[in-house]
Amino acid sequence: MGAELIRIVSDVHYADRSSRVRSLEQLRPLFDGATSMVFNGDTIDTRPSRNEARTARLRAEIKDFIASAGMPVSLLTGNHDPDLSPLHSLELAKGRVLVVHGDVLFDNIVPWSSQAPMIRAKVIAALSALPEGESSSFEGRTSAFRSVSASLPQTHQAERNPIKYALGLAGDTVWPPHRAFAMLQAWNQTPARAAAFAKRHRPKARFIVIGHTHRPGTWKTPSGVVVINTGTFCKPFGAMSADITADCVRVHRLISRKGRFHLGAPVAEFPLL
Repeated sequence: MGAELIRIVSDVHYADRSSRVRSLEQLRPLFDGATSMVFNGDTIDTRPSRNEARTARLRAEIKDFIASAGMPVSLLTGNHDPDLSPLHSLELAKGRVLVVHGDVLFDNIVPWSSQAPMIRAKVIAALSALPEGESSSFEGRTSAFRSVSASLPQTHQAERNPIKYALGLAGDTVWPPHRAFAMLQAWNQTPARAAAFAKRHRPKARFIVIGHTHRPGTWKTPSGVVVINTGTFCKPFGAMSADITADCVRVHRLISRKGRFHLGAPVAEFPLL
């Protein structure tokens, strides 16, 4: 048995029209060299849909894929799959690495969405309904966010017509233009928000690995916390992996060869000890 290597990816969005992943077998090469895998949220969309049979089929495909992996696989929840797993976060390397999807960084979950004001109202109500003191805790906040996400129906994600899908995607995320500005603002704010979140809730963490905003990158923040966003498998963005070993955190770009995803060139490496 070789040394432990935990590989983390996020935002597969399997079977969404914007995802490059049309078959879970495309992900199989990413298991090579790892001793366990973590899918950090938004692996599929399990929210209410006009086609619940499709959602059930996707759940079954994920279950079968994990069963055939030959290694431990952790499915963390995200805002698109809030009930896919009981796991909402992981702490690795004796608490030095915090893994969480990233939607909990924003009180409206998706600041660029047309639904952002409504979502913010729901989040405030969900946090207010928690017992005294729990709304400010990591567990309470995560629980509230997952309950809100589970109440939000799929919009363009459930659309099978490609033209209607494209129009719905644009209308929900980048049009009118102020939504594109909100997305850019969220990208700019994410590293500082993630570092502050880790410092507040998991002060031992030196790294926080997120997804959610779909913007891949690594940031060394003034607080000393390194923020890693592993991006997404959706167009037009790119995906990365974060590999956790006993002594380092190594980030790789993911590349597609003949439709299957492989580790590409390393883009960053940080000592863990």
